[in-house]
Amino acid sequence: MPGFASRIGRAKPSAIMLVADKAKRLKAEGRDIISFSIGVPNFLPGENVYDAAREALSHDSGQYGSNRGSDALLDAFLAHMAEIGLTGYTRANLATGIGAKHVLYNLAEALLDEGDTIAFAVPYWTSYLDIAEIVNAKIDLLPCPASQDYKLTPAQLDAALAKTPKVFLFNNPSNPTGMVYTKDEIAALADVIARHPDTWVITDDIYNRMVFDGVGYHNFVMARPELRERVVFVDSLSKTYGMPGWRVGFMAGPESVAKAVVTMNSNHITNLPEVTTAAAVAAMTGPQDIPRAKCAEFAAKRDQVMAMFDRVPGVTCPRPQGAFYVFPDVSAYFGKTHGPTGLKVDDDVSFCNALLEAKGVACVPGSAFGEPRALRISYTCPTPQLAPGLERIREFFAELA
Repeated sequence: MPGFASRIGRAKPSAIMLVADKAKRLKAEGRDIISFSIGVPNFLPGENVYDAAREALSHDSGQYGSNRGSDALLDAFLAHMAEIGLTGYTRANLATGIGAKHVLYNLAEALLDEGDTIAFAVPYWTSYLDIAEIVNAKIDLLPCPASQDYKLTPAQLDAALAKTPKVFLFNNPSNPTGMVYTKDEIAALADVIARHPDTWVITDDIYNRMVFDGVGYHNFVMARPELRERVVFVDSLSKTYGMPGWRVGFMAGPESVAKAVVTMNSNHITNLPEVTTAAAVAAMTGPQDIPRAKCAEFAAKRDQVMAMFDRVPGVTCPRPQGAFYVFPDVSAYFGKTHGPTGLKVDDDVSFCNALLEAKGVACVPGSAFGEPRALRISYTCPTPQLAPGLERIREFFAELA
């Protein structure tokens, strides 16, 4: 039979979904499983979103829509951006996609030729590496271990940009670490970017409304407005509004980049569905009480998780201030054996497998994010499961010897 394109050999299934699927299988077999694996917010949007969707269905035009996105959707996103301090954009600066991942893929296709370099920090969201490999880009990984709070330093960025990568991809707040860059940290990185004019900058900041402790969200364009001509901001409804399955993503950047993504849409998806568009507009323009309440809830859950790790000797876990993840370095326990089961913990993968088998708790190995000394905990599980799940993790650590 004919062969496949070479790019399919570079495409990999999501490591996160592999863990989530295994947890689901065990649960279906009757095991008591608590999942801290998949990064879904686990809440639903307000009733106004569903009302808007039902109304859209009752007046469905049955026609194609705009490749860029409807005017109502673009205007809602412009207002949404202005609320976090990103102003001065117009509809011509925007494009939409079937979720932020689709927008990122379109940007990779639009900005990177085969052999071009993309640079990003480690730990990274798994799809960064996957997308870069599919488009056959060279990848410059910038290690940011727990010892530097999983954050990129200006010196690291300066050295990376001196090699003139085509794209620098930045994530704030971070998935998988939950770390948030302060205003001063963003300003220092923006100063570096300004000295290297030949690199596109993508800020994947879909957790920008999930920031705790009064740190606030900050962007390179806020610090250095002249960077607007090179910075592309990516956002999504998935996390903020509990709408991951609705698949609505956005980008805001230079008109030329937005136009390129719109062209990609015309060949990939044509347009977002009317019902999805109506729901998205309602989410962004309607009451914001649910997103605000969930942000406060996630901050409280973060505190519970950190309190548990404070009781576990040898674990290094920088305190996250956003999103809904913690990313502890558990490498001090590698080489140990879980006493009750005899399961050996040699690395992050065997650690997570042993934790799942012994305690019924699913986490994602850090190697999925480029950091094999750690594991990711997504603490969006139902509140009644959080404390029991954390206690099982603490017990697992105590039983390693």
